Parts: sequence; structure tokens; C-alpha cells
Amino acid sequence: MTITTKNGAVRTFWEGRWHDADVAVMKASDHGIWQGSSVFDGARRFDGLVPDLDLHCARVNRSAEALMITPTCATEDMIAIIREGLADFAPGRAVYIRPMYWALHGSDLGVSPEPGATGFAIALEECAMPDPAYATTLTRTRFRRPVLEDNVCNAKAGCLYPNNARMLAEAKAKGYGNALVADALGNLAESATANVFLVRDGVVFTPIANGTFLSGITRARHIANLRADGVEVVETVLTFDDATQADEIFLSGNFAKVTAVAEFDGTLYPHRPMTERARSLYMDWAAGTRL
Repeated sequence: MTITTKNGAVRTFWEGRWHDADVAVMKASDHGIWQGSSVFDGARRFDGLVPDLDLHCARVNRSAEALMITPTCATEDMIAIIREGLADFAPGRAVYIRPMYWALHGSDLGVSPEPGATGFAIALEECAMPDPAYATTLTRTRFRRPVLEDNVCNAKAGCLYPNNARMLAEAKAKGYGNALVADALGNLAESATANVFLVRDGVVFTPIANGTFLSGITRARHIANLRADGVEVVETVLTFDDATQADEIFLSGNFAKVTAVAEFDGTLYPHRPMTERARSLYMDWAAGTRL
């Protein structure tokens, strides 16, 4: 019987087969536990669609390499395993898909991951898509995005997320739902959990990828979709003043695809036509990927 969590049923691929449970896959002495050498990715199944699954599977392998973890599952094999696991969920169920790697052993005084010693698992968890009518609120945070010289910004790595958690905790304490985050130079980077887009006078702006934040797969989809629909999209250096002068702000990430923003530190965004256009364009594009 598939185990149920606070979100829904969970299936775990581990040691070469699927388990109908939220399996304990790491041991106390695994390098990924005590040295933080773990990476993951997140894809989505919704409405019978699994858009960009190949890109998410490829990225988790690149993330592993960035942390010096040896990836052990080829992209095409990972896709096949995930599709096999999804087949046991009811067709209408929304499922969050998390392939993950972690290092098992260390070398070089135990700090560096030992090449070829890799843990691998995939978690499939029933998790509903957020209500598209939901709009979050944003505030500033004193915490910033790191740079490649002091952290692994080029990976979707578990060790980066405590910094995200500090940002969210600060925002929640101020009565907001999320935070807008600066890069090391003080320019706008993204939110605590997702990439960000600003809209002004019908033009869409998004921070140029400068290596301090993960330039998301869904972000790239929105840029391509909007441009194909005739919208000017500009990747550039942005400031917090740009956010307060924007007509709209929306967030972009795999979990929700598009999240509307109602407020940034007292600046309200009551009208969000571009936000809804981006959402509609994404869903139309995703429907075209149905196999």
C-alpha cells in the first residue's frame, strides 16, 4: 500500500526498484548527511502532462557533477524509471518528481566526495498544483545570494537551501509570504524560492543570469513563450527600485509554474494581465507536449 504524507501518496525508487513507501535511503555515516553533499531536481506531473522532464533529469546530473558527485543514472534511463513509477498513480493526480543524488563516502580528509560512491533515489509525491488565484506578497531580506567563489550556485544543491529558509523566515516574521533577494552587488536576483519577472509598460524584465542564482528551466520556458507571442522580454540588471516601479511582478518556478504577486513592501499590484498571459501561454505550451 502506498504511504501517504501530509501532501499525498509517496513512491520511492531506490536500489534498482520502486517501493510503495517514503523509504529511508540515507545512513548516518553517508557523506551527504554530515557534509551536505546532496543535489536534487524537481519536475511536475499535472493534467497528465510531464513538461520538460528530460531537462530536469539532465540538470540533476549536472548538479551532481558540480558538487563532485559521480552521477550514476543516464538522463534517458532516469526518464524511463520516472514514467514507470508514475504509472501507478491515478491519471488525474498531480505528482511532484524529485530525482536526487548524494555522496556516500568522503576522501581528502573526508571532506571531498569520493568518486564513484553515490547514492541515488527518486521520490514521487502526490502534491496538488497551487491555486492559480493565489497571489503572494514580497519584502526585502538582509540575506543575499552567494557567488560561485563561495558556494555551488551552479547546482540545485541541498546545502543552498538553509539560506533560502532564512530569507523566508525573515519575510514571514514581517508578515509577508516571500522575499525579494539581492545578489552580492545589491542588484535584484530572484525571490527566496523562485525566479522573478517584472512588467512595465507591456515589457517583461527579468534579472540577467549572472551565476548567483539558478536560471530555471521554467524561467526559460516563460521567456520563450512570451517572445513567441510577441512580448518583448529583456534580461538585464535590475534593482529594487525597478520592482517598486513595475506594473506587475510574478514568480516563476517548477512547483507552481507562475505565482502572482500582490505586493512588494507596500507597493500594490492589483492588475496582473501579463501574469495571467504567462500562465496561459505556459499551459498551452505544456498541453502541446502531451505524448
